[in-house]
Amino acid sequence: MSALLDSFATAFDALPTREAAGLGESRRAALDAVLRDGLPHARVEAWKYTPLRSLERRAFAATSDEIAPFDDALLDGIAAPRIVFVNGRFDAAHSDVTGLPDGITLQPLSRVLAEGDARESNFLARRFDRADEIFARLNAALADDGVVLRADAGVQHGSPIHLVFIGAASDTDRAWHLRHLIELRQGASLTVVEHHLGQGAHQHLGNALAHVHLGPHATLRHARVQDEAIGATLVTRTDAVLAADADYRRIDLELGAALSRHELNVALHGQSARLHANGVLLATGKRHLDTRLGIDHVGRDTACDLVWRGMGAGRSKAAFHGGILIREGADGTAAMLSNKNLLLSEGAEIDTQPVLEIHADEVQAAHGATVGQLDSTALFYLRSRGVPAEQARALLTAAFCRETLAVVSVDADLRRTLETRLDAALARLGTA
Repeated sequence: MSALLDSFATAFDALPTREAAGLGESRRAALDAVLRDGLPHARVEAWKYTPLRSLERRAFAATSDEIAPFDDALLDGIAAPRIVFVNGRFDAAHSDVTGLPDGITLQPLSRVLAEGDARESNFLARRFDRADEIFARLNAALADDGVVLRADAGVQHGSPIHLVFIGAASDTDRAWHLRHLIELRQGASLTVVEHHLGQGAHQHLGNALAHVHLGPHATLRHARVQDEAIGATLVTRTDAVLAADADYRRIDLELGAALSRHELNVALHGQSARLHANGVLLATGKRHLDTRLGIDHVGRDTACDLVWRGMGAGRSKAAFHGGILIREGADGTAAMLSNKNLLLSEGAEIDTQPVLEIHADEVQAAHGATVGQLDSTALFYLRSRGVPAEQARALLTAAFCRETLAVVSVDADLRRTLETRLDAALARLGTA
């Protein structure tokens, strides 16, 4: 057994909440499946572009119950309501859930488990049968905290709800496993912003799995900013299910970490459900960023519009898999995917794989993927008008990435926040 899995088995034996809410048997089964099947290798298609060899040789300690210190300035601009986790532990001192209207509950999973109501935590019992779902299985076995956010039918809340996850330096390399639920019932509307931030130099491992359930006519605007420390490893997965006429709009900014992998799986079950999911992969230095989309059109007249932009600098690697499945009976589906990528250095590598599988009639579907360099004509145009070369490159790369922010254009404050994060990351390109 690898050092990585051995450390997780040790963490499971010491997990205080492993029997909570009647989950002991399912947790043990998930861990046994991991230990039986082991880590996926490069010949497993889903992990072809995500290297695990160096990770499997590392051992991680379980996260400490003591909240690691961090600079409060990290939370500047992240207003209430917000819930904060540091190294996988709920930080009550920095959380503030005031201002939430009746009908919205926001609480840590640890509190739900402590109360022991199996109905409130039944999403934790989900099984993951495929051997390549290694980190989902580990999450099922080891998750002991996270976010539980629920909105009752008809509740409308315009101000963003912030979910903050901080990796902070500590005495040893630690691993944590967070499980989240975001549930909007019929006609509810929310804006949620995830912040994955790093404080100081650390090499922790974060493993997070989020379930998003949107009821009929529900609307969720969801932004996720990953700007972890340069040595961090972050493996995240989002599984969303949309009912009839639900509208899910999200953007993912992948800006940090040494190794970051995110899977976004969205099942459009209800008729006329809609998904707009945009993102930016900004790989610098020696970072490795991997994003996999799995969009499943089940209901009639569903739609997805996916705009993703990638940039590689230094000796970084970025990988993008855009999978769209249109099932039999999903007539009237409209599915569009655009993935464009820029190589900014000779040592960078970008791999893109759009996949479109159609089993229905009367659909509109298209996908496109490109990998290239900055437009020399546009660069020459700016230079000819007196713009210095470095500034011209910065203008073109910013414009290339900012196209994705259109998905949150209705919220000017949120867009400005995301632009600030993106611009700060782009400014690091010069030192990558």
